[in-house]
Amino acid sequence: MPMYPEIMLIPMREELTRLGIEELRSVEEVDRALAHQAGTTMVVVNSICGCAAGKMRPGVRLALRNAVTPDRSVTVFAGQDREATERARSYFDGNPPTSPAVAILRDGKLVYLMQRFVIESSTPQAIADELSRAFNELCAKQAV
Repeated sequence: MPMYPEIMLIPMREELTRLGIEELRSVEEVDRALAHQAGTTMVVVNSICGCAAGKMRPGVRLALRNAVTPDRSVTVFAGQDREATERARSYFDGNPPTSPAVAILRDGKLVYLMQRFVIESSTPQAIADELSRAFNELCAKQAV
């Protein structure tokens, strides 16, 4: 059962999907997007909370302007699409559930996780700077 009426969440969902971030609403969609995927995937655990609205989503938006970005970006909505969110979190290697959060997976394995406590104590620009640093380090194409 969803925590909030869906109509309330539309703008929060669209703030990320307008950026080209694919929304995953089922376990099957999460597994298709994350299991054994080659390359890098950013997973944004969206939330209705103030730190998601005022910090995380604006920070992600700014970070996606970076020259280097993940190969693909997906999002789940905590508290609303519960099963999809739980499945996405299962890829976070035993880290405690947190929302909002931003993870980077490489080849289906967690290589980076920004948890709520970092988001809460940061500005959107600081989040963007940290995500850009992570993108540059973890998502840059390797010379063959």
